[in-house]
Amino acid sequence: MSAARNAPTRSHDARVEDLIARMTLEEKLAQLGSAWVGVAQVSGDVAPMQDVFAGHSDDFAQAGRNGLGHLTRSFGTKPVEPAEGIRRLHELQRFLTGSTRLGIPAIAHEECLTGFTTHGASVYPASIAWAATFEPGLVERMARAIGSDMRRVGVHQGLSPVLDVVRDYRWGRVEETLGEDPYLVAVLGTAYVRGLEGTGVIATLKHFAGYSASRAARNHAPVSMGRREFADVILPPFEMAVRDGGARSVMNSYADIDGVPAGADTSLLTGILRDEWGFTGTVVSDYGSIAFLRTMHRVADTPGAAGAAALRAGIDLELPDSFCYGEPLAELVRAGEVSEALVDRAVRRVLSQKADLGLLDADWAPEADAPEGTVDLDPPANREIARLLAEHSIVLLQNRGATLPLAGDLRSLALVGPCADDPYAFFGCYAFPNHVLPHHPELLAQGPGIRADSLIQALVAELPDTGIRFERGCPVSEEDRSGIAAAVEAARQAELCVAVVGDRAGLFGAGTSGEGCDAPDLSLPGVQGELVEALLESGTPVVLVVVSGRPYALGSYADRAAAIVQAFFPGEEGGPALAGVLSGRVNPSGKLPVQVPAAAGGAPGTYLQPPLGSNSRGVSNLDPTPAFPFGHGHSYTTFSYRELGLSAEEIPTDGEVEISCVIENTGDRAGAEVVQFYFDDPVAQVVRPVIQLAGFARVELSPGERKRVGFRFHADRTSFTGADLRRVVEPGEITVLIGSSSTDIRLRGRFRLSGPERQVGHERVLSTPVRVQDIL
Repeated sequence: MSAARNAPTRSHDARVEDLIARMTLEEKLAQLGSAWVGVAQVSGDVAPMQDVFAGHSDDFAQAGRNGLGHLTRSFGTKPVEPAEGIRRLHELQRFLTGSTRLGIPAIAHEECLTGFTTHGASVYPASIAWAATFEPGLVERMARAIGSDMRRVGVHQGLSPVLDVVRDYRWGRVEETLGEDPYLVAVLGTAYVRGLEGTGVIATLKHFAGYSASRAARNHAPVSMGRREFADVILPPFEMAVRDGGARSVMNSYADIDGVPAGADTSLLTGILRDEWGFTGTVVSDYGSIAFLRTMHRVADTPGAAGAAALRAGIDLELPDSFCYGEPLAELVRAGEVSEALVDRAVRRVLSQKADLGLLDADWAPEADAPEGTVDLDPPANREIARLLAEHSIVLLQNRGATLPLAGDLRSLALVGPCADDPYAFFGCYAFPNHVLPHHPELLAQGPGIRADSLIQALVAELPDTGIRFERGCPVSEEDRSGIAAAVEAARQAELCVAVVGDRAGLFGAGTSGEGCDAPDLSLPGVQGELVEALLESGTPVVLVVVSGRPYALGSYADRAAAIVQAFFPGEEGGPALAGVLSGRVNPSGKLPVQVPAAAGGAPGTYLQPPLGSNSRGVSNLDPTPAFPFGHGHSYTTFSYRELGLSAEEIPTDGEVEISCVIENTGDRAGAEVVQFYFDDPVAQVVRPVIQLAGFARVELSPGERKRVGFRFHADRTSFTGADLRRVVEPGEITVLIGSSSTDIRLRGRFRLSGPERQVGHERVLSTPVRVQDIL
């Protein structure tokens, strides 16, 4: 047994300091590096510029001779059965503990955005779909299930959640986000962190920060953003997840902001994250981002200089492989150009995390960490969570003439579209079936590795007495119109047509949504728009179902489609969930976490706009009004809002007010409504949005049932970055708005903040507690 792990009775700090004192420079730098074993054998890319790292860790004995900080994606690089993955991970860990001088195990990390990214594991809905549920408790439950699965096979860290706030819908990674409102992103992201961390798995917040605001929505493109927008829109989700969620790791963004790459920004990675927020965990590099300081950003001339810049800024560990933090950085330390104290700082953080995980305990062994044997990574309990998320995330955008739910006596239905017969259309780009399986066609042909019904399979089971004719019409992205005529003929011969269009997720141009799959505009991909237009002219009512990772422009269809349903990549249970909504077995309750634009080339701005960012008459000929606004979503029942209550008409600038209303189900079937609380600060020292989300609650109600929903709103929640870049709470009037969406406001009120202007910081109140009470 290694001497590095033979003193379990000593404190973590003492054991870490003892290790550092005994380490050579090479052993220290090894703890700041990683190894991606097997990536050289992957035929396609699962990370940007993967070829740079391919082969770097082929000789694991050489790569790990001095130890390692992390092991990269032992389960997520190629298809492996869980038992084989566990066995292989044990081999790697045994080498590190038995064949290196200090015998320190590595932290094993994996992707886990839509579930554990490995073959045969549950595929949950994409993040943008979780956001449509407005249901943090369910998101936390999902993350706990993901973490439990990863811990069972020996994984210690998950590279999720994504806390980037959507700024432009054309960006390919919209599907990975939690929407366009920073408070919604913060609450749901923090719930995910609590769930994952609650299982002992380290959550990794990404991409810190500003990545989603890339110029023209191009992946990795520069970010042009002022400090005020950065502080008030981009940073709050990360701040809440660190402070209230307990996240133990953060990953830097690839992008630069006003010319400074995040990976070399000391003010961001050390000043804000550690000095202001008190973060004590590790900062890990996004894959290759340290090398990109030289190759892409050109702020360093050698790999060693890139490593030095990242280390000084505050990146503790290089992923996915040791490229800049190895010998290139060692040379600079030996030459006195980089202080070894900076190396020690990062090593201390990595070893402290290993101590917290038990990896420095004397009795740690791979077999104890993850017993070998068969593991079911898609058990019924997981599928139940996936079902609930899928059902609760589907958004009924429009339902003209009560077309939905489908009539019970419907005899003939035309099911048309490229997303109707493809279960892969329900998965995001970081789901294993779309992320890795495309590089293994022999397995891809056998299916996704989990049970996942396409919509046609699910509808046939849902509607056994209805004759369903399927026509694909066209592909997702190719310009092939040869099937449109047959699709139109099928529609003409049916009582109703369901057109299922949208995205196919992929990576780096292999899909229409996903990392590196940015869109030039917000038209439906390929010739799907032409297919929809032809179906709308068929004379048969058309229910338009959009299965996508981003919102597409639907304004030209809004007044012509009989109904429109939006499903953001709903995961392995997406087929039955969509079929249930169409049939009426499931009452839709999803709400839009992003606006649905009216025009394909319209302004990409989100709902958080000042007056001049919205439709200001006489200012511009362009109208940015969306087809469907943030927070929008219909139900098969109806809800009334009344009895707005405010506990006070005036509170001090450090006080709080209780704001409540009564919500009632006034329809004839059970349903759920997301009660949304917004506020407006009509006069401020800087330009402010006309409306912004302050709280929300998903409330389930039986017919005729009433509940009172109360929001405890602290004055700190009105704070913003002022003219001098200090965060302040200003005295003045605040308008309160409660409703069913950001434009469907049912109740309005106001209160006044009195007293002096207050400067607030990291200790301010970040959330709005919600209480839902039964009314007897």
